[in-house]
Amino acid sequence: MTERRAAAPLSVRYEQVRQRTRALVATLSAEDCVAQSMPDASPAKWHLAHTTWFFDTFVPARKVSMRAGDAQRTRYGYLFNSYYEAEGARQPRQARGLLTRPSLQEVFEYRDEVDLRMLEVLSRDPSPEQLEVIELGLHHEQQHQELLLTDVLHLFGQSPLSPRYSEATPSASASLEQRYVQYDGGLVEIGHDGSTFAFDNEGPRHRVYLDPFELAARLVNNAEYREFIDDGGYRRPELWLSDGWAACQRAEWQAPAYFRGTTAEPLQFSLHGELGLDAEAPVRHVSYYEADAFARWAAARLPTEAEWEHAAQASGWAAQFFEAAQLLPVARASLLGSVWVWTSSAYAPYPGFQTVPGALGEYNGKFMCNQMVLRGGSCFTAEGHLRCSYRNFFYPDARWQMSGIRLARSASRGKPS
Repeated sequence: MTERRAAAPLSVRYEQVRQRTRALVATLSAEDCVAQSMPDASPAKWHLAHTTWFFDTFVPARKVSMRAGDAQRTRYGYLFNSYYEAEGARQPRQARGLLTRPSLQEVFEYRDEVDLRMLEVLSRDPSPEQLEVIELGLHHEQQHQELLLTDVLHLFGQSPLSPRYSEATPSASASLEQRYVQYDGGLVEIGHDGSTFAFDNEGPRHRVYLDPFELAARLVNNAEYREFIDDGGYRRPELWLSDGWAACQRAEWQAPAYFRGTTAEPLQFSLHGELGLDAEAPVRHVSYYEADAFARWAAARLPTEAEWEHAAQASGWAAQFFEAAQLLPVARASLLGSVWVWTSSAYAPYPGFQTVPGALGEYNGKFMCNQMVLRGGSCFTAEGHLRCSYRNFFYPDARWQMSGIRLARSASRGKPS
């Protein structure tokens, strides 16, 4: 799979990524930016500050000068560190919504000051070490852009006013026939080859053996998922993994997150507000447990991440990413975009994986336990941020992300691909 356009110079990309983050909060109020709707979500203001703290902390260069009397700035490492133990103590994640200070304006000023320093670094023959960390920081910020949107969606979803983040009118999905594409399997290579930027968890590239398999050409849609609901999918323990059934009962799940309305008039909340349920659109905001239960009900299974990547290596980029400016998924005949898809693969290191030394070694490696891999990106993902080797990961009960379902089946040996 090849990129559709050449990468811009790093200084240009730096400004584009940083400006896009600023644009994402342009329609939010200061109150919107400080609220935290649940422990797993973060306030928009915290995302703005944390992504700036990343550059301020990890790019080896002159630090931002504090304004006279601004002792508060010395505490930014505590306030805006996320999980880097090597960088010291930090504000508890579940209490980020209590950070009414610094103000939103002060966070914007912090961003402006760090941006000036980063652009100065980029204009002065930066070292390979500086370039590497800045590139990582940009992809890190694109991750937080996606998280910011999912967190705003969750925040707005708690409001009885059902506020809109985007006033744009989304288009409905066209009907796509479901079919399965066959793959021979065999000995295949997956993982990033190191030729361009990738997160450390995407490599090393290695060989895996795949039995012949079939992968659904499109994502599971809302109409199909409603059949699962109507057939008692949330009331039938035989369809569920034990931990999944316990989670379903504990949280009283009866439908995907943001499903609303009645059986006769189903609705779903989105960043475009409360809309009628698009039957042909990909189902979204389901947990791994729900995806697995649906697959079992449909006499299929979830793909492994190796199966997904093997198929994606031959896929094109005719997909729905954030650049399409529609913040809810539509049906497309592509393995990429629209919604992240759960795989059956646990998030674990590839053979030969090693963390980098220092605090940045904490970026991915220490989370390789008790989480499941998602693949493919979503309508909240920036196109230039995604690769077919990209490994997203969340706990199996997570539903607030733009996560959906693509089915797979085992195939008889010898079928043509």
